[in-house]
Amino acid sequence: MKTRGNAMATIAFIGLGNMGAPMMRNLMKAGHTVLAFDLSEAACAAARDAGATIATGPGAAAGEAEVVVTMLPAGKHVREVYTAPDGIIAKAKPGSLFIDSSTVDVDSARAVAAAAEAAGHAMIDAPVSGGVGGAEAATLTFMVGGSDTAFRRAEPILSAMGKAIVHTGGPGNGQAAKICNNMILGISMLGVSEAFALAEKLGLESQKLFDVASKSSGQCWSLTSYCPVPGPVPTSPANRDYQPGFAAALMLKDLKLAVEAGQSTGSPLPLGGEAAQMYALFCNAGFGGKDFSGIVNLLRGKP
Repeated sequence: MKTRGNAMATIAFIGLGNMGAPMMRNLMKAGHTVLAFDLSEAACAAARDAGATIATGPGAAAGEAEVVVTMLPAGKHVREVYTAPDGIIAKAKPGSLFIDSSTVDVDSARAVAAAAEAAGHAMIDAPVSGGVGGAEAATLTFMVGGSDTAFRRAEPILSAMGKAIVHTGGPGNGQAAKICNNMILGISMLGVSEAFALAEKLGLESQKLFDVASKSSGQCWSLTSYCPVPGPVPTSPANRDYQPGFAAALMLKDLKLAVEAGQSTGSPLPLGGEAAQMYALFCNAGFGGKDFSGIVNLLRGKP
């Protein structure tokens, strides 16, 4: 199988949404041949225009490839696409490598990996961090769960799409790392947003709060890289009317996955649960398509 060093592979890419499409294009830029599929005809047309061959379905694409990459909405979609009678596992070439970059529940990731391995294939779960911008720039962070052998096979493929590739352990551990990391992010953004909302009520300018907190114990990524109010960090979505780098609906999805994982493992998540409720309120108010940092406006009472 030619996936090491500079060797090129034939890759089936399933799921051509906001993240999947630029990831697929970066694989082609690296010289790989791509067979693509998505339920959206428009997404398939764009992939064809970019140079991909469009397959008739996931199984058909897998049957012509050495590597399969999937970027799908939820665990039920991953299970269906991989384990259906005419799905990826059934139709793939013997000994294929599967890379699932969807963000799904840990149980689904481990169940599908077990089914793939039982059929003689290698599989990793490799969810990403970095948003659409990272997907377009090929600077994503991949959190990879799977065997050492599968990781070594996948690393050259992932390197065409990302900058940081971290092997987090066995099957499902990539998903575990993703939901834990994003729970930290969701909680910290709420804390930063609450502070700016309070500062405004107290008559403290946002820039002054930023100048203090960014150089003291309040410093965190949600403040210094993604400040939720306009001005202090010019590149943050707050300066673009909260056009999403990471949509609030996606943050809510990840927080729900964290809460579900907490329930299934008996782990109390009081802050994670509260964060999920806050983002549910924000999304239910019609702002799921805005950047998650826009939650500051809900806390300010003027979404």
